[in-house]
Amino acid sequence: MGRLFWKFFVIFSAALLVVAIAVGATVWLHRPQPEPRYASLAGGPQADLALDVAATALEAGGPDLLRELLRKIQEQRRAQVYVVDERGMELLGRTVPAAPLEQATTAAQEGQQRVAREVVSGDRKYLLFVPREQMRLLPPPPLRGLSPYALVAFGVLASLACSALLAWYLAKPIKNLRWALAAVSAGNLDTRIGPRMGRRRDEIADLGRDFDHMAQQLQSLVGAQRRLLHDVSHELRSPIARLEAAVGLARQQPEHLDDWLARIEREGARLDALVGELLTLSRLESGIGVQADDYVDLHDLVGEIADDAQFEAAASGRRVAFTSAGEIIVRARAELLRRAVENVIRNAVKYAPAGTVVDVELAAPDHSRRARLTVSDRGPGIPDSDLGAVFEPFFRGAGTDSRSGYGLGLAIARRAVEAHGGSIRAVNREGGGLRVAIELPADGLAPA
Repeated sequence: MGRLFWKFFVIFSAALLVVAIAVGATVWLHRPQPEPRYASLAGGPQADLALDVAATALEAGGPDLLRELLRKIQEQRRAQVYVVDERGMELLGRTVPAAPLEQATTAAQEGQQRVAREVVSGDRKYLLFVPREQMRLLPPPPLRGLSPYALVAFGVLASLACSALLAWYLAKPIKNLRWALAAVSAGNLDTRIGPRMGRRRDEIADLGRDFDHMAQQLQSLVGAQRRLLHDVSHELRSPIARLEAAVGLARQQPEHLDDWLARIEREGARLDALVGELLTLSRLESGIGVQADDYVDLHDLVGEIADDAQFEAAASGRRVAFTSAGEIIVRARAELLRRAVENVIRNAVKYAPAGTVVDVELAAPDHSRRARLTVSDRGPGIPDSDLGAVFEPFFRGAGTDSRSGYGLGLAIARRAVEAHGGSIRAVNREGGGLRVAIELPADGLAPA
């Protein structure tokens, strides 16, 4: 489960918890209260204090002092203490409620001093108590008067607030994604959504990063296609121009017709080779026809290519030296892999000075499950700034003859090697020259 799930879970859980607390508090505050034994009498600290004051005044000053005290309390509308003598007469002549009087008499007989008291003053006995409806020292607790509907409304509002927050949290990045998709569909391939995601760390942020990667890849591919189209048009323009020139000269100088026809034939062959290499490169980039369905022994394949290259290199005073660790089996498309290795070796032979050796080495370092092929020459090498571009289509280093090739050989080699799950890179050798290293996953190695 991802981070977005846990965010949903926590937010909804918090909303439900708030609602549960509100409903629980409502039920608890409005639960039925058990009927106390002396329901009509006020009890507790406030009633106890009022009874203490009245009893003290009666004992110290008699009925007259207590009468004055009760009048003042009555004027201030505080707790009303009732004082009833043995004849049932109330000290201030007030009408005494029957239920509180009956309960006070019982409580006094049982010694319940907190709700009723008997005080003797002179030759009379007085009963002191506070009816519950006359208890006005403090207002009732505010929560007791809170409507249950208000608490439920609070829980609902809390749920709505959490839901609105969650909706905003989800809608904002989705709106940004829609904006980015519209921008890319309009051709703005430099659109990036990462800065708009902020510090999010969830699946939507991952989606934004994936979108940025996709946009970057699209921008690179479209740029590469545009450059390739430009380079192809440039490469085709030269042989076509030479063909047109040859046709024009053939018409003007019919006596040299055979020479001009030979020239036209050579230019046609160059055009055919260029188109063939372009088709090969296109198939490799689209993944057509690169299924690795053969088991190939690299020792035999590279050895045959090295022998052919040595036969051609000997005519120009060069030599190809091949060394191998033995049988190395790879799963590959034999024709495509042969084309890649041949392009690398022939490229090295082409730029190697006369009298030098092109070293071709095949090994499996540390008996790993990968085979390594290195092709090293003592040619002019490549500037370090161009090492990354040497495998791009139509790349030619400084001082390269434009008629020596189209700059597609190493590009085809890289696409073919990568299609087989391998890698290829070029580095300059110490003392001059270039070394190209190819690594391929191997299915079987010769015993050590």
